[in-house]
Amino acid sequence: AMVTRMLGLGQQIEIFERRYREHPLLGTLLARQTGLRVAVTATPFEALTWAVTGQQISVGAAVSIRRRLIAATALRHSSGLLCYPGAAQIADLSEEDLRQAGFSATKTRTLMTLAELVIDKRLPLDIWQETCPIEEIRTGLLAVRGIGPWTINYTLLRGFGWLDGSLHGDVAVRRGLQLLLGRKEKVPEAEAQEWLTEFSPWRALVAAHLWAAKSTLAY
Repeated sequence: AMVTRMLGLGQQIEIFERRYREHPLLGTLLARQTGLRVAVTATPFEALTWAVTGQQISVGAAVSIRRRLIAATALRHSSGLLCYPGAAQIADLSEEDLRQAGFSATKTRTLMTLAELVIDKRLPLDIWQETCPIEEIRTGLLAVRGIGPWTINYTLLRGFGWLDGSLHGDVAVRRGLQLLLGRKEKVPEAEAQEWLTEFSPWRALVAAHLWAAKSTLAY
């Protein structure tokens, strides 16, 4: 069940692709990226903390910080491989440990708060993973300082497999849309949000196709 969820094998992409394969713009991506699914993290906590890590920095920088966080917590699988930390492992780190891993002061406080809330079950991520109460998740996360709409929608996608979060604020999504539209100028957030609205309840899946557009669309 875990492998099925992580590989996105339960995502009903066939319905999505049948519905939009003749779309004048999106159909181009679907023809080139047929079968694209969204990989889901092992736990919602991993997706949430990864989203916080990646706020307003490049993917390369975020990956580097992620590696240092994993090394700092030193959580090992029985095979010897280092694992992504859970809330308990992050809670055991000091503020200085997180700063040395590359987190800003604001992100450090956010991570420590999230770890505390999860441990105290005030953010019952594992229960939410089973029931996926979208509005309850959204409300709970919005109450945490340092968590905004992009972080929530990214977490819902990568942690819970919810395919309708609007990721119009994502730079890579807007870059993919710019390529798809064949435009020289950048696409504003408001325009990206309006464009994605047509594809509800698949907006986050469309975002995933736009993420992949850089490698499939000609500049």
